[in-house]
Amino acid sequence: MKLEPVDSISGVAPKDFVRDYLSKGQPVIIKDFISKDSPCWQKWSYSYFKEIAGAEKVDIYGREEDSQNHAASPPVGTMSFGEYLDKISAEPTELRLFLFNLMKLRPELKKDVIYNDVTGGKVLQWLPYMFFGGEGSSTRNHFDIDMSHVFISQFQGTKRIWLFPNDQSDLMYKLPYNFHSIANPKTSDPEKYPGIKFLQGYEALIHPGDTLYMPAGWWHYIQYETEGYSISVRALANSLSEKITGARNLFITRHFDDTMRKLFKEKWLHYKIEVAKKRADRALKKKMR
Repeated sequence: MKLEPVDSISGVAPKDFVRDYLSKGQPVIIKDFISKDSPCWQKWSYSYFKEIAGAEKVDIYGREEDSQNHAASPPVGTMSFGEYLDKISAEPTELRLFLFNLMKLRPELKKDVIYNDVTGGKVLQWLPYMFFGGEGSSTRNHFDIDMSHVFISQFQGTKRIWLFPNDQSDLMYKLPYNFHSIANPKTSDPEKYPGIKFLQGYEALIHPGDTLYMPAGWWHYIQYETEGYSISVRALANSLSEKITGARNLFITRHFDDTMRKLFKEKWLHYKIEVAKKRADRALKKKMR
C-alpha cells in the first residue's frame, strides 16, 4: 500500500477551488474553511455541550467488524450525551457518535459556525453532522452512500484519515450491495487480503481548524489519534451519473440488501464475501500482467 500526504491550501478563491479540486476530485486540506472569527472557537467545549445538551440520550457506536452484513452499523447502546463526553475525556474507548445532529437539537449552535464556502455556494450548510470518538476508535473503511462531496472540519483532537479513489474498490474487497470493505487497510493480513498491497491513496492528519475535502465516492478510513470531534457538511456530486448512483444507493440498493439479509441471513453475507474475493482476484490478475 502506498499513501501520499494530502496537500494543504488557504485563501483559495472559489473558482480556483472548483477548477483545481472539486471538478478533478482531488482531496485537499483547507486551512480556513471555518472562519477564525466563528464564535465556536471561543464558546465550544465539552463543558459547554454538557451544559446545553448533557441530558440528551444518544446512540453509541462501537467496533464495526462485527456488523459486516449491515450497510450501516447498528448502535451498541445508549447513554446521555454528558456521560459519553465524560467517558471519552477519561480514557481511550472505541465508542463513537455517528451522524450526531447536535445542531438539530440545539439550532442556535449553527450561528456559531461561519463557513468560508470555497465551492461558491455548493456546500449544504443547513445539513451539518457531528462525529465524536474516543482515542483509538475508528470507522470501517467505506465510502458515503449518497456519493456527495464531504468537507470534514476538526474542532477538537486529531484524526488520521486514509483516502482511496473509488476505482480501487475491488482491491479493497468491497461487499456487493454495500458501501464498505471486508478488508481493513490498516489491520487486515495482506497475505489473506493481498489486494491491499496494491492500494494507492492519500493520508491526512487533521487538527483543530483543518477541513479535509473528500471527493464524492472516495473511500475513507478514519482513525481517532486522540479523543475529539468534527463537523461534516456536504456538496452534491459533480456529474449526473454520480447523483443517480447516490439516489439508487439510498432508495434501492440498501433496501434490497436489507431484504436479502432478512431472507437469507448469514448465507447472504457469505455470498457477498465470495463475490468480493472473486472480484479482488480478477483485479489482482490485471495488476500482475
